[in-house]
Amino acid sequence: MTARIRPGPPPAGTLAAPPSKSMAHRAVLCGALAEGESRLSGLAHSQDIDATLAAAAALGAQVEAGETWARIRGACPLRAPAGPVDCGESGSTLRFLIPLAALTGQPVTFTGRGRLMQRPQNVYKELFASQGLPFRQEAGALTMAGPLRPGCFELAGDVSSQFVSGLLFALPLLAGDSRICLRPPVESRSYIEMTRAAQRRFGVVSRWADPNTLDIPGGQAYRPRDLAIEGDWSQAAFPAVLGALAGDVTVAGLEPDTLQGDAVILDILRRCGGRIEPAPGGFRFFKSRLQGARIDLADCPDLGPVLMALGLLCEGETVIVNAGRLRLKESDRIAAMEQELRKLGGWIASDGGTVTVRRSALHPPAGPLWGHNDHRVVMSLTVLAAAAGLPVEIGGAEAVAKSWPGFFAAMRQLGVEVETDA
Repeated sequence: MTARIRPGPPPAGTLAAPPSKSMAHRAVLCGALAEGESRLSGLAHSQDIDATLAAAAALGAQVEAGETWARIRGACPLRAPAGPVDCGESGSTLRFLIPLAALTGQPVTFTGRGRLMQRPQNVYKELFASQGLPFRQEAGALTMAGPLRPGCFELAGDVSSQFVSGLLFALPLLAGDSRICLRPPVESRSYIEMTRAAQRRFGVVSRWADPNTLDIPGGQAYRPRDLAIEGDWSQAAFPAVLGALAGDVTVAGLEPDTLQGDAVILDILRRCGGRIEPAPGGFRFFKSRLQGARIDLADCPDLGPVLMALGLLCEGETVIVNAGRLRLKESDRIAAMEQELRKLGGWIASDGGTVTVRRSALHPPAGPLWGHNDHRVVMSLTVLAAAAGLPVEIGGAEAVAKSWPGFFAAMRQLGVEVETDA
């Protein structure tokens, strides 16, 4: 699919942030582990969330879903699936489910698409090897078998919080107590806290023994409950940046006291000089004269692409640090944004996990931009084109379906002139 963005009036209006994809993943899995029926409301379907719903069903949960809701009757103990579990392109689905699938004590095979099965799983590979359990990752498939035994699990704290969350889901169901020891620095701590918060709502607890050590009592049970999914700060960052750069945009449906790490977009935009005011149920972002800033992505890596786009329209220089994990996402997000932003005349350079962006005199590209099969790259390029008033075509725009299928409709709601051919 190709998206065509044309210059138009300044973006303005109000839209509701889609429900949090991160919290929805966690709520679905907690419900799938609970003995009884859980009802989730305010759910937004996307390729990633649908992959987690389908995987939960494959492991024995009864799942019924409508447009904005899901009913899940849990299965504990989980059952080994009849065939491979397709995780689509969802890293959360795969990494959350590996320890849970190990609870079945049977071989389980996971498959996926895009770059998913190329993304490193060495943390789990080493963990399974330490317990003498099989773990094999080949082209297009990953096969492992349990059962995991309770004990002490040592992990690097700066690889991905998804490994920590995966263990947090499974370890409370083991007969004995466990401990997760994280080698500092610990990045994306906010995502670990989101997992723990979701678990508490379903009756499962853990505690920090110190800043790098989690104690998980064994013998616990998930309890069913009804839960409304809060708004997604990761997705809200796109209209927020658009408003700060070019218009008057209100994003509703956002919890100000959220655990979501990407709520730091408020602080980042304010440090850049953005004018932001509270609005009913959310925040209003006004066009502002923005300055470059130093931005640390250690706890908010998903903001990386849109902040690179932002930097091109900020006065001076923007330096983004601790961005190395962006190279291991749906695309190498640093290389992808460098390639596409340079087509627009943007000045951007990287050195490992540090990205530097300078204000640039942008121009229409000589040909189409490419989305690199990455939803956040497509959305970031759309925001930049709309804010800069550039006529742009983006190939591979269907990638937005991974997390926000209604993204282009939301942009049109704000007055952005965007058309798609599908």
